[in-house]
Amino acid sequence: MTTCMRSLVSSFVGALCMIFCVAPLNQAQAEVKFFPIPAISTSKNDGSDFGLIVPALFTGPDGDLKYLVAPMVVHNSYVGTRGTINLFRYEPGGKELRGIASWSERIERKFLLSYVDPGFSDGRYSIGFSAMHFKNATMRFFGLGPTTAKADQTNYTASETRLNWKFGVYANEVTQIAVSQRLRHMQSIQQGAADLFPFSGTLFPDAPGMGGATILGQRISFHYDTRNNLVTPTDGMAVTAYAELNYNFKNSEHPLYSRYGLDVKKMFASESKRAILVVHGELQATIGTDVPFFEQSSLGGQNSLRGFGVDRYIDKQMIAFSVEERIHILRARLAGVMADFEIAPFIDTGQVFNSFKNVSFKDYRITPGIGFRGIIRPNVVGRIDYGFSKEGGAIFAGLDFPY
Repeated sequence: MTTCMRSLVSSFVGALCMIFCVAPLNQAQAEVKFFPIPAISTSKNDGSDFGLIVPALFTGPDGDLKYLVAPMVVHNSYVGTRGTINLFRYEPGGKELRGIASWSERIERKFLLSYVDPGFSDGRYSIGFSAMHFKNATMRFFGLGPTTAKADQTNYTASETRLNWKFGVYANEVTQIAVSQRLRHMQSIQQGAADLFPFSGTLFPDAPGMGGATILGQRISFHYDTRNNLVTPTDGMAVTAYAELNYNFKNSEHPLYSRYGLDVKKMFASESKRAILVVHGELQATIGTDVPFFEQSSLGGQNSLRGFGVDRYIDKQMIAFSVEERIHILRARLAGVMADFEIAPFIDTGQVFNSFKNVSFKDYRITPGIGFRGIIRPNVVGRIDYGFSKEGGAIFAGLDFPY
C-alpha cells in the first residue's frame, strides 16, 4: 500500500470515528464487551476466508445496544489479506449510522457511509443517504438468459461508485410514498482476481455494459408495512412497489430505460413467536435497449436462489419466490446483551427471462437450504445460510435477514 493510500484510508477511518463518536456514551454508565469470533467461510464467488473478527458491543445504562465496532482481519484465497473496520451507531426509532472501510492485499477496496432515519421529524417522514466506492474482484458473469451454462463462467472486477438518497412521506402509520435518486458510475469491466476463470470481457465482449456506465436513476415507490420492527420483525407484512426511470450517460444511442418492481413479504408467527413462517415474492421488469448487464435483474446470492453464487442468472425480467421457517432454539446473554438464536430451513425458487411470453416452468431453479441466525433485538442480525443447487452448495454470511 502506498504512503498516499495509507493516508487516505487513515483519514477515512478517522473521519468515521469522529462521526460515530459525536455523542459518546457516558463511560461511567456504559458497558463495553469484546468477544473474538473466528471468521471462516467459503462461497462460490468469493473463495475461502480464514481470519478473526473482534466485535465490541457498547451498551447504555438501560442495556440497549448503542454502538457496534467490529474490526476484522481475514485471508482470502483470491485477494489475499483483508483488513476491515465496521462501525454501527444505533439510536431510538430505528435510526442507524453505518460506516465500513476495507482494504485487501490484491485489488479489492470498499468504503461506505450510510444513514437512515425511518421516523424523521416526529415520524412524519423517512430519510436515507448513502455513499459507497468499491472494487469487487470476484464478480461472475455467465451470459444473459435463464439457461446459461456453468461452463461459461467468467470473472471480472467491478469498480464503481454509488450515491443514493431517499425521502418518504407517511400517509399513515403503515403507508409511505417515497422518492429517491441514485448515481451509479461503473468503470469499464476490468480483469478479476479469480484467475482460474476466463475474463468476462474476453468471452462476452459484446454484452451491454462491458465498457462501463454512468447512470442517473429517479424512483417513486409505494410502501405498505405492518411489521413490528424494520430490522428484526416477528410479525406483519411489507409490500413495496416502484417505478424507476434511468439515464445512461455512456450510451448515446439508447440512454433511457425503465424498471418496475413489486416485492411482498408476509410473516406468520405462532402464538409464542418461537416459530415464524416467512413467505417472500418478488417481480422485476426492465424495459429498454442495451441495458448494462449489471443493471438487469439477477438471481443467485445471499437473498435469492441461495444455492447459487451472486448474479448466477441475469436477464431483463425476474420472478422469485421463497419460503423460510425461522425457529427459535436458544436465548442467552452474550457480551452483556440478550441474544436469540434461530435455525431457518428454507426453499428458494425463481427464474429470469427476456420477456413475459418466454416464461417457462422448465427454467425455474429451486434451491433448498438451512440458515443459522443470531439476533440482538431490535438492531442486529447475524446470519449464515447454506443453500444447495444442481451446481453444488453455497454459503453466505450477512448482517441482516435475507428478506
